[in-house]
Amino acid sequence: MTKATTSTLPEPRAGGPWLLPPAAPGARPVRRAGPGPDAVLFDRDGTLIEDVPYNADPALVRPLPRARAALDLLRAHGIGAGVVSNQSGAARGCFDRAGVEAVRRRTEELLGPFAVWAVCPHAPGQGCRCRKPEPGLVHAACARLGVAPHRVAVIGDIGSDMAAARAAGARGVLVPTAATRRAEIAAARERAADLLGAVRLLLGGRPAGGAA
Repeated sequence: MTKATTSTLPEPRAGGPWLLPPAAPGARPVRRAGPGPDAVLFDRDGTLIEDVPYNADPALVRPLPRARAALDLLRAHGIGAGVVSNQSGAARGCFDRAGVEAVRRRTEELLGPFAVWAVCPHAPGQGCRCRKPEPGLVHAACARLGVAPHRVAVIGDIGSDMAAARAAGARGVLVPTAATRRAEIAAARERAADLLGAVRLLLGGRPAGGAA
């Protein structure tokens, strides 16, 4: 698919994120008494699945190592899981909401259901408050789930994920990849070697100023 140039982008707008799927009765997690957060929000590309630029093809969805094990551990503890994802390809004309939905469905076929997907369809410079590192995606997901941001954790692979968590008042755990900058790794308050390590950390494992 040919990427649109920045000259074809829509005028700046301040619209909100896409929330997928529609709210379902009983989907909200309850306030937990045990260790760990009430909900965990995951970045999509480079965190849960392989980063394929501007992807709307479900056939290209490949889960990252230990992603399913991490999510199964969360679900076993009764902790809600969601996705917070920047998808500027929508603003650039590479795909529409149906393309995001197709990738969501395939991801859930492979990794199990998520309580909410909060997706920013805007490009940089469009003036929205949802595109990470802004806190809007985290706030929107928390509102859908009925949980307070300070009871939520965000797991991602780059600095904007961690910045969005901080701006929203949530906890952030970085899982570095080859795309993660050294400065982002150094700045992370907590980090883990992989998704399973990140979830174990959130459930009360060793604090990670270094790798978990």
